[in-house]
Amino acid sequence: MDRMAYVAMTGASESLRAQAANNHNLANASTVGFRADLTAFQAQAVQGAGYASRVYATTGKLGYDASGGELQQTGRDLDVAINGQGWIAVQGPDGKEAYTRAGDLRVDVNGQLTNATGHPVMADGALLSVPPASSTMVARDGTVSIVPLGQTPNTVAAVGRIKLVNPPADALERGTDGLFRMKNGTDAPADASVQLVTGVLEGSNVNIAESMTNMIELARRYDLQVKALRAAEDNGAASAKLLQS
Repeated sequence: MDRMAYVAMTGASESLRAQAANNHNLANASTVGFRADLTAFQAQAVQGAGYASRVYATTGKLGYDASGGELQQTGRDLDVAINGQGWIAVQGPDGKEAYTRAGDLRVDVNGQLTNATGHPVMADGALLSVPPASSTMVARDGTVSIVPLGQTPNTVAAVGRIKLVNPPADALERGTDGLFRMKNGTDAPADASVQLVTGVLEGSNVNIAESMTNMIELARRYDLQVKALRAAEDNGAASAKLLQS
């Protein structure tokens, strides 16, 4: 059978795969600190006997877009954003250290400092707990301070320092839980040069207009591949009819 059917089938399949990645980006266009996935098509020759006259497309992930999202003013004391490059260290669902740009922090009922998705924030070597307080503040260097209950606003006590890291972009990979981790399985060292901005949140870096355009283009590409698949089927049927004559 002509390889046209195989080429068209793989093209449609890879278009769907790229569409899924693009739609995942669109779905997170309003997610705090989200980093868009990057994908690209690559041509591969169809292996086998005969003349090498067919190629098919594969979709591969190129990692993530490391550019920053827009900073949004909130005025909330526990909303923080990384100023430039860097990451906030949190504890992932597997109990290991992971990294995020989502700085929508809060103190849960157990006194644990977490982000909005419930991931506990790491200090150097431990989780960061906050005692009962009338107010909680975060400094530019990640130091968390409180005004203890029953004390005057001038009584400020530091309770810990958020672990901030800045590994190379190509040393990180995104997990299925949306958190980033070191590819080599180690923990990134704390970096004192990473600074926070308080009272703001970093938005997603997804370009909505570009993603919508990609969605339309991928849908058209899928339709084209399906038409090619039907043409291959028609050609096969016509060839079989000729052989029967």
